[in-house]
Amino acid sequence: MSALTWAVAAVVSDDAGRVLLCRQGRGERRWALPGGRLRREESPAAAVLRNIRTETGWDVQIVDLVGLYRLSDRGTAPPPAGRCGPLPDVLVHVFRARVTAGTPSADPTGGCHLGWHAPADLPDAVTPITRTAVTDALAGRSGVLRDAGREPARPATAPSVGESGGGPGATPGAGPGGRGASGDPVAPGQRAEPDDSPAARR
Repeated sequence: MSALTWAVAAVVSDDAGRVLLCRQGRGERRWALPGGRLRREESPAAAVLRNIRTETGWDVQIVDLVGLYRLSDRGTAPPPAGRCGPLPDVLVHVFRARVTAGTPSADPTGGCHLGWHAPADLPDAVTPITRTAVTDALAGRSGVLRDAGREPARPATAPSVGESGGGPGATPGAGPGGRGASGDPVAPGQRAEPDDSPAARR
């Protein structure tokens, strides 16, 4: 059994029914749900509120828990370059949430691009659970249990309308420094992990 990393994410929607996705600003990164890792003795609900505000600047209201999504190599993927063993399994609590105001309440502290996307027109380059979790959330499902293998990163597509400022609070540029406590596997305040990290696979 591999090590287990606990993470949180949310399908955040606005009044127009669009969902908020984040993409790291450097390299060919995939779009992902906003979220991150739990701190010691922190509940998943508290962690997702904290991480989303840090990463995106938005305050959100949790509606319910969509489900638990487990990412595992299933023994089929070779170790990434620079690693000598399998990646840890990641168990992600995915919540359904909505923004509580028309504009962000704070500036995001992380270096990701934010974009609002119509659920039927998500980017091609998304993380393994993003498309499935969005589908589950918008279908009204709760208590979902899914097991997903990891897949290699694909080249990012051209910037979407949301990334270039097409939605409320869209941030076309990267924020200063790292991405706060938004999924960094090492410590809060950094977000420079490779695409095979727990946060990059949400």
